[in-house]
Amino acid sequence: MWVPAGGRRGAASSPRGLPRPSQGFEPRSPGIFSGIPPDGFFPLKSAAGCSDEEIVSIQSGGAIPASEIPGVHFTEQIETIGQALSRDGALGVILIDGAPLERIERRYGVHVHRRASETLQDIVRAACGPDLRSGDLVVGGSSSPDELAIFFFRSRSDDRFYRERLPDLAGRIVERIASDGHKIVYPYDRDAPYLPVGHATVFFNPGLGTARQVLEAFEHARRDARLNDGIARRERHRIFQDLVLAEDVAILYEPIVNLTTREVLGHEALVRGPWKSELHSPDRLFQLAEETGLVFELDCLCRRTALRGARGLEAGRKLFLNCLPTAIHDPAFTGEVLQETLHDLCLRPEDLVFEISERESIENFAIFREARDHYKELGFQIALDDTGVAYGSLEAVMELAPDFIKVDLSLVRGIDTDPPRQELLRALHAVAGKLGGQIIAEGIETSEELETLQALGIPYGQGYLFGRAAPLRRAR
Repeated sequence: MWVPAGGRRGAASSPRGLPRPSQGFEPRSPGIFSGIPPDGFFPLKSAAGCSDEEIVSIQSGGAIPASEIPGVHFTEQIETIGQALSRDGALGVILIDGAPLERIERRYGVHVHRRASETLQDIVRAACGPDLRSGDLVVGGSSSPDELAIFFFRSRSDDRFYRERLPDLAGRIVERIASDGHKIVYPYDRDAPYLPVGHATVFFNPGLGTARQVLEAFEHARRDARLNDGIARRERHRIFQDLVLAEDVAILYEPIVNLTTREVLGHEALVRGPWKSELHSPDRLFQLAEETGLVFELDCLCRRTALRGARGLEAGRKLFLNCLPTAIHDPAFTGEVLQETLHDLCLRPEDLVFEISERESIENFAIFREARDHYKELGFQIALDDTGVAYGSLEAVMELAPDFIKVDLSLVRGIDTDPPRQELLRALHAVAGKLGGQIIAEGIETSEELETLQALGIPYGQGYLFGRAAPLRRAR
């Protein structure tokens, strides 16, 4: 919904249209929008009343082998770390919680996850620079394969390191992940994940076992990461509320063309956040809207802004508006109010096509049908967006009979060299025709893809081959 231009949803290498300057909106805290943070942390088991040996045994239970995570596992190094603590009188630890990377493993497998973890380790090492000495340790966490911990061994007399350098290093890691974190998930995701970072210092207490003290330092760093995460969430919520109140979004329009005549059928409205901010990406906007519970408000804002920007749309051309099924509950988007809005903008109901994503429709068939019937009664058309080749896609097409079926770029990309996908698209085109719908192929970038789609009889398409998204006066 309200996805970027060019049809390259999820592709890190694809710019999304032409932005416009923001209206005074800039995030106040660097990195706080770098992906959506995890829901929680993996707390350590209690070490109260246990010997050093028992603590090591508890923490090692069910641990992920070191070969499955970057570096050496933390629990395997407690004795070494404890000896350094006893020798130096203090130690510092920085914890990076990589829990968001779990979804990489679940979606793409352990090998992709391992590469992502190794890239994270490289980014962390680069952020530390010469402050990461040869004697320091970069190890995996104690209870999650996605935790990364750095133990810094400095003499307790080096008060400047513990007071100034250690917090500064944690901040540098946050900033480096914000700027380079997209490399961790490339090419599977566009945006850098948000990875909470915390730090702690522990002083040696000869009256306690060293293993206990090392574990306590680790737990303090985790709590600090949790605290920082909570502060960042609160700040993101405040900033996003300000964005919605100020209506600080821009809409660009991407042409949809007849593949045979190259005539423009219409334009898809695509949202952009404030220029040169971490909310510029539409993916980021809606991720944060979900986190803050403001998806409905953002959806309404995007729709209003898209309609205003389409004032005086050229006669005979359609405006494709992304919207949620719940848009029927928007008081400004129902019945007479909507009709008056369109009249003021010199638009007609038949000029509008409402796009609802396949995922949204499959999850909410009943709500989608209600929305479809409501808008069709008012004279609007419906498009099913992000349609793929899975059974759920065909089920959605058969169940909902949309006017337009927008085929996802995963089926279009490189179709000229992929006969099986050609047959799949041919079959989908046949089904659409029997249901009275028409196919729109998304993400067309090469003349070879275009020729193949034409040979398959696909009537419409969009993508960089025909023009990038731009303000409507330029998109024409």
